[in-house]
Amino acid sequence: MDDEDYSPSNSVTSVNSLASLLKEKLQSIPQKIRKKPTDYKLRAFVALMFLAVAFFVGFAYVLYHRQALTKAYFENVRFNEPKRLIRVFNNDDVEILKASLAVGIQGKQKSFPCLPEHRRSDGSECLEWLHNLRFYLKCLPHDPGVDNTTCYSVHWKALKPDVTPNDCFDWSDTKVHWFGAGQSVNLSWPLDTGSIDYTPFITGDMQKSQWGNVLTRYLINSKGAAIIIDEETPLHISVNNGKKEICLKAKYDDFAFANKVTEFPEMKYNICTSRDMKSLHTSIHSHRRAPLWDGLKPADMQTLDSLISEPVWQIAPRFKHELQDETISKYTEDVINLGFLKQGHVLINEFWQNEIGDLTVDTSRFATLNTTVDKLHRRGFKVAFTIQPFISTESKNFAETVQKRLLISERNSDRRIPALTRFKTLASAGVLDITNNRSVPWILDKLQSVIDKYHIDSFYFDLGTAYDMPHYYQCEKRLINPDQYKTIFTSTFEKILNIIGVSSAINLPRPPTFVSLPPFESSWEALELVIPTMLTYGINGFPFTMPGAVGGDIYWPGSEQFLPSAKGAVESNTNTTQDNGIALPERELYMRWLQMATFLPVMKFTHLPSKYNDERVLEMAKNLTLLRQKLVTPLLLKYKREALEEGLPLVRPLWLAADGDAPQLVRDEFAVGDEIVVAPVLRRGHTAREVYLPPGLWQDGIDGSLRKGNRWMHDYKVPTDRVAYFLRKPDDLRF
Repeated sequence: MDDEDYSPSNSVTSVNSLASLLKEKLQSIPQKIRKKPTDYKLRAFVALMFLAVAFFVGFAYVLYHRQALTKAYFENVRFNEPKRLIRVFNNDDVEILKASLAVGIQGKQKSFPCLPEHRRSDGSECLEWLHNLRFYLKCLPHDPGVDNTTCYSVHWKALKPDVTPNDCFDWSDTKVHWFGAGQSVNLSWPLDTGSIDYTPFITGDMQKSQWGNVLTRYLINSKGAAIIIDEETPLHISVNNGKKEICLKAKYDDFAFANKVTEFPEMKYNICTSRDMKSLHTSIHSHRRAPLWDGLKPADMQTLDSLISEPVWQIAPRFKHELQDETISKYTEDVINLGFLKQGHVLINEFWQNEIGDLTVDTSRFATLNTTVDKLHRRGFKVAFTIQPFISTESKNFAETVQKRLLISERNSDRRIPALTRFKTLASAGVLDITNNRSVPWILDKLQSVIDKYHIDSFYFDLGTAYDMPHYYQCEKRLINPDQYKTIFTSTFEKILNIIGVSSAINLPRPPTFVSLPPFESSWEALELVIPTMLTYGINGFPFTMPGAVGGDIYWPGSEQFLPSAKGAVESNTNTTQDNGIALPERELYMRWLQMATFLPVMKFTHLPSKYNDERVLEMAKNLTLLRQKLVTPLLLKYKREALEEGLPLVRPLWLAADGDAPQLVRDEFAVGDEIVVAPVLRRGHTAREVYLPPGLWQDGIDGSLRKGNRWMHDYKVPTDRVAYFLRKPDDLRF
């Protein structure tokens, strides 16, 4: 309308007219076409159902996709290829092992089936991460009728030099405990309670954050899974290094694994499973096909029995000049004067020579050694000399060995120039090249002369650790790693000489050779390490182990001497005397150490109990000697047969003696076979402790009472002169 015709009343009229028209049109629409309020609810319900169906379809697709990527191998092995995550299950479909494979590969690189020329005809599955790693997995053949153990072989091959195969076994979800491998300063029993960074898996000094003196490439967990690593793998191991996992890495370096077996590092290991931990361990270490007794002579069995039933008397003065004929004669007279200890083996350290490597008796200090040895034999003692493969540069034999090229040389240098190293008191020494065929007759001729002249009964091999080898060592025959040297050295002489012990090992020596624990200082902290170390070596497959001296050893590895440390020493007015100028271990420490040692496979003494001039110490020593002779020794000899046949250790963790039902974290108790549980007191001033008894019926060794098993006993009283031990009894005895 024109401006002059516009007014608010006209506008309102127009709006009302439009509203009336719209209402009229709506009323003309059929009733059935109009939307009802309930239609909105129906549509919302339909939409919700559509979303739910879409969600479940998507979820099913993702789940199917994940399952499709997680391929099942050999029934009990499942491998997620993009995540490189492997899971192993037992026959009850319980996860017993989980591992992240090829940790070093960045991101989620895709794998591809191997080319035909890289595949194997042995049934192995083969995958390749292009230009990085090649992976083989297969199930090893086994006889289910013999045992329930199943093993799978894993083989990684690096395809370029900057790639290192690296697998990590995670226990954060599976909640298992791991045992075996070895010991270190921050790594004890079980392994997962400690930690160690990636370290070459070779023998060394535990106190230097290296692995200990006895190692085995074997790990077992509490759910019945084990890992056995091939000896050619350049192995580095870490535990609890930022995550709850044990990691294996194959890596070459310039010392431990300098001799490359393959162009690029490879890692080979087996994963074995069984129904439980005990049956798995027994199956792996069984010697039924090649029992340890096979080939043993009557003299070998006699030596084995005598080491178990008689003490080892370790004569180890601080300095060379202190070891003379009179020292040995006086020591053995003191043993006889005790009146209750058997004679046993007199072990004389390397000071029988003028210099290490002379391999002849120092006649300036042993002018009448013939007479002394004859006297010892008449008294019932056996005499053992300590020998090493090291030749001091001050030795009269050094020039001869250099001239005849009998020593290890340095890599990439003139073979006529020997590689030198340090060992114990020696600032400079060469090492006999045992792979050289000329070295064996040379050393045998020297030792046979000593045997013929002085009628020495046996030898103890002090082989040092891998780190005692020259850094750039090179033998005539290539070694996989420096530890292989000690294996060759021991195996070369074990059938020729009577060897009662070795200081270090990575393979089981032939009986009657015992494997020694590392030297421990005289301290309460060291006392607590003896049992877990002994248990670890037993689990590693060494049934015959020799602990150190009661009260602690005198020598630290790699040093001239060590005296009882401040941790174990007490004020001089409480030590009644000294032994050859060395302060005796604290009286209580010595008593508790002797109580524990009474139940160990071998009892070794340096300090005699009579040196304390204390009737209480002497009386306790007499009672413990009687206990060992009447109860412990017969059981050790009984389980010696089981060790020779099945490889089970004489001294066992509780879970091995109780069919896996015992707590795996117990590290201050042990069992002799499966018939005695020993719970020594290991802390200063304590006269009570917690004791766990495995299932069964047990007789208290202190008061003779019967005790129900499968439980903890709290605040169990153990006087200073007593030791807690329990004898297994038939279940019906309680009635």
